[in-house]
Amino acid sequence: MNFLVTGAAGFLGTALCNRLAREGHEVRGMDDLSAGDPSRLNPDVHLTRGDVLDRPKLWTLLQDVDCIYHLAARVSVPESVIYPREYNAVNVGGTVSVMEAMRDVGVKRVVLTSSGAVYGDRGEQPLSEDVRPDPRSPYAVSKLAAEYYVRTIGGLWHIETVVLRVFNAYGPGQLLPAAHPPVVPHFLRQAARKGTLVIHGKGEQTRDFVYIDDVVDAMVAAATAPSIDRAIINVGSGIETSIGTLAQLVLEAYGTTAPWIFRAEDDPGPSRMCADLTLAKAKLGYQPRVKLEEGLRATITRDPRFHPAAEE
Repeated sequence: MNFLVTGAAGFLGTALCNRLAREGHEVRGMDDLSAGDPSRLNPDVHLTRGDVLDRPKLWTLLQDVDCIYHLAARVSVPESVIYPREYNAVNVGGTVSVMEAMRDVGVKRVVLTSSGAVYGDRGEQPLSEDVRPDPRSPYAVSKLAAEYYVRTIGGLWHIETVVLRVFNAYGPGQLLPAAHPPVVPHFLRQAARKGTLVIHGKGEQTRDFVYIDDVVDAMVAAATAPSIDRAIINVGSGIETSIGTLAQLVLEAYGTTAPWIFRAEDDPGPSRMCADLTLAKAKLGYQPRVKLEEGLRATITRDPRFHPAAEE
C-alpha cells in the first residue's frame, strides 16, 4: 500500500513510518521539522519538509496514496494554554486542509491521531468512547474539534475516517522539550542522572501509559480494518497507573534511589485516566503486549539518552 504520514518526524510518526517501511509499503512523510527529528527515519521513507496548510504540496504528496495518517499537531497541554490561537491554526486548520486535499485528489481513508485528553476529568473509569468529552485545555479542544471536522467532512465527501484516541504513549525517541516535557522521559532522564524527580500535585493522579510499539500496532491495523468508517477508538494499555507508582517503577528499572519533591501548587491535570479497550480489541484486534515495567526497561536500553552512562 501507499501511505502519507503527516508529522512523520515526530515521536509517533517516526515509529509508524519505520514500521510501515519495514513491512514493504511505500511511505511518504511530511513534517515542518519544527519539533521532529528526521535522522531517526528509515531511509526508505520519502520525507518532504512542508506545512499541512500548504494544499498544493499535499496534492502532490497524495497522488496514488491509499491511506493518510494525520499526526501533524502541536501537542503540549501547558503550551496550548499560552498559545491557543496557534494550536487552533495547526491542529484544527491543518486537519481541515488535509481533508480538503484528500477530497481534491480522491484519497479514500484517513486515520486521525487524537488524544485521551479530550475526555477531561471524568469520575468513571475506564473511559469508553461513548463517554461525553469534556476538554479542559485548548490542546484538548483542538483535538476534539479536529475529530468532529474529520468525521463530518468524511461523511459529506465519502471519505472513510478512523479516529484513534491515544492515551499516554511513551518509548524510545520521545521528544524531550526544555519546557513541560512528558512525564515518562522526564523521569527517565532525571533517574539516569541521579537527579530529583519532580511530581506535580500529590502523585495520586493516574494515567494510562502505553508503549509506542503497541500504539503502532493499532495504527497499522486502522489502515485496513473493515467496517470502521467514522469509528472513534481508544488506544492505551487499559491499566491505570499513578504518577507516584510510575516514579517508583522508573527508579526500580535503574536499580537506584533518588529524591522526590512534590509541587502541589501545579495543576496535575485530570485526577484519573484509563482507556476502555473493548472497541479497539473488537474492531482492530488490538491487544497491548508491553507492560509498563518492560516498556521502561526497553526505553532505557534502546534510547541512549537514558543510559546510566549519560549521567553528567
